[in-house]
Amino acid sequence: MTLDPAPTRFALRRLPRSLMRPRTSTWREAAPGVIDAALKRAQARPSGNWFVFAASAEVRPGRPFGRVIAGTEIVAWRGPRGELHAAPGACPHLGAPLCRGEVAGGRLVCRWHGLSLGGDGFAGWAPFPAYDDGVLAWVRLDRAGGEEPLPRPVIGPRPAGANVIAAVESTAGACEPEDVVANRLDPWHGSWFHPYSFVGLRVTETPAGPDPDPDRFVAEVAFKVAGRWGVPVRAAFECPEPRTVVMRIIEGEGEGSVVETHASPLGVRAGVARTAVIEAAIAASERAGFALARRAAPLVRPLMRLAARRLWRDDLAYAERRYLLRTTGRWPG
Repeated sequence: MTLDPAPTRFALRRLPRSLMRPRTSTWREAAPGVIDAALKRAQARPSGNWFVFAASAEVRPGRPFGRVIAGTEIVAWRGPRGELHAAPGACPHLGAPLCRGEVAGGRLVCRWHGLSLGGDGFAGWAPFPAYDDGVLAWVRLDRAGGEEPLPRPVIGPRPAGANVIAAVESTAGACEPEDVVANRLDPWHGSWFHPYSFVGLRVTETPAGPDPDPDRFVAEVAFKVAGRWGVPVRAAFECPEPRTVVMRIIEGEGEGSVVETHASPLGVRAGVARTAVIEAAIAASERAGFALARRAAPLVRPLMRLAARRLWRDDLAYAERRYLLRTTGRWPG
């Protein structure tokens, strides 16, 4: 029995009992060669040296935000018109952490000696290109990226309009970005590893050949809500750039909605790489009921983040396991 993602009067459906637990193994379909080839194609795509470092909402007016990305300490803040700025995190005077300073009049003020710094830079201190896409905050680190710079990050299509809810969840683990991306390019594990979230998952399309078009995985799946109630959809998984996997609903409830999984390297600590997983769920629907959900967004977003956190608690364990086996020469194949 398979799922029918065609829209019906109600978004929720009572799912067949036979689909509530996976009954057929998927290890033959989840061919390592297919996953590895998709990963290599993703890694060959340009990023323009752009890295996601936070949700847009985390960089608030009036206070600095600090993070280490690709071993580079950065500080981000909002200018006088709310524009996003990013720069080296150490004060050019005596190296104080600028993320512990303050923002006054759209300028950073170091708490050690009061040096005021702005987007125009200072001797020995040059801001990085920054980009705010309305959901996520990006920084361009040309030295860390080592690619030809692009003026903007590579971002796939997103739903637009008034009836959109976006939520961002962040976590981190002991792995590299490729381990996170490889996990997302294995849709077959969904029903087995996450039965609390995915029901009846069946991969219907896989990329084939050296240069497949379209280069994506397509799966039919139901997002489990409660008990045997769920929302069937058809979803595509694709990589617009090396460190991002986008799951897009291409048929069913919320068509056009996306979940963007961004893997940003943090650096190496005690010889072990660490990576931030910053996942943005951007949901949309034409149903009248979704407009009510949109008005209740402050209550809905925490639930969306909770669902993402639960998934990544499990998937990061897989990514960390993959990293451990790769770096100790025990990865199969």
